[in-house]
Amino acid sequence: MVSVGVLARVYPAGLVDQVLESCERVERRSRLLPARLVMYFVLGMALFSPDPYLEVMRKTTFGLRQIGLLGAWSEPSKPSIFLARRRLGSEPLRELFVRAAVPLADPVESWAFWRGLRLMAVDGTCLDLADTAANEEEFGRHGGQPKAGKTPYKRAAFPQARVVGLVECGTHAIVDAQVSAYTVHEAVTGRDLARSMGPGMLVLGDRGLPGVDLWRAWSASGADLLLRLANRRYRLDPEQVLPDGSWITTIHGRTDHRREHGITVRALRYQLDDGQETYTLLTTLLDHELYPGPELAALYTERWEIETTFKELKTQQIGANTVLTSKTPDGVLQQIWGHLLVHYALRVHMLEAARANTDALDPDRLSFTTCLRAARRIALMPPADFPPSPPQPLHPRPRS
Repeated sequence: MVSVGVLARVYPAGLVDQVLESCERVERRSRLLPARLVMYFVLGMALFSPDPYLEVMRKTTFGLRQIGLLGAWSEPSKPSIFLARRRLGSEPLRELFVRAAVPLADPVESWAFWRGLRLMAVDGTCLDLADTAANEEEFGRHGGQPKAGKTPYKRAAFPQARVVGLVECGTHAIVDAQVSAYTVHEAVTGRDLARSMGPGMLVLGDRGLPGVDLWRAWSASGADLLLRLANRRYRLDPEQVLPDGSWITTIHGRTDHRREHGITVRALRYQLDDGQETYTLLTTLLDHELYPGPELAALYTERWEIETTFKELKTQQIGANTVLTSKTPDGVLQQIWGHLLVHYALRVHMLEAARANTDALDPDRLSFTTCLRAARRIALMPPADFPPSPPQPLHPRPRS
């Protein structure tokens, strides 16, 4: 066991070994860098971002060296670590995330729910990647050929990967994610997140997401939706005006020219206090008595919790203006899944700390930066005894 205790409590060696076996990464011969160590090393890269390879390896194995468990093991060279990462690949990191990441809040924790529905949010963000031909070919970058007569786009300095995440608003836990090229729209990238949605959830999303195909995919999971609509995107002819000012209407896809395959939704429109912008929301919650329009309008601000989550991930954990160092697409994916795993583990610990407080704190009142710093300090302590199996998820889900 390597000395990344904060992570090992959430991702214990037993679970890591199961993942490695399922992904066929178990060694057939003894290596200086066994797959389990490399898994924790990749997590260490995310925890200690943006420290260089050898410094991360020293910190990852610090505790074992302190108590003499490394024996004759010698620190590997940077090329050896690079080759070990390439052997491991990204699949085991993704599989570990799939198995471990689930919603965390208990139904009695009211700060994570509204009228019995677990508040979730979906949005996308982009990460800068090492400027290599392979990364650009796989992921693309901002800037391309402008339309005739238009000002040329400014070409981005780095290729970018798009990450669309499903976040539990109350805990900021990223419970599912999809990674794609920058050139793929987030509505397309995020369609498969339906696999992690289900009854009892209310999914919030920004105006870049509503679309009939996406709406069908997500609502088929049994989850309820509250998504902001881009102005003038759909005709929202009222079919029934409700007492709270919302109305029932039908939306159709762009290819539904005969308007035969519409979806019945409830729409509401409101302005912020400054009167500068009008918001139009669409929801699957058709009952205005159980789910009043003014409450839905106020609730939509919870969507910003995912923006805070991405700030934690990108600015505080990865580091402001930090570029992911991997020069190959699979290495990029490995780093991204490593960062998502570390963020989730930190959020698990923050929830445990909030629950341990006598006042039953909302995790929002705790500092992510403080938790990150503490985790880095704890990782430089001798290893403790970790549980042989991970905590049981409150809401396990099947994943493809």
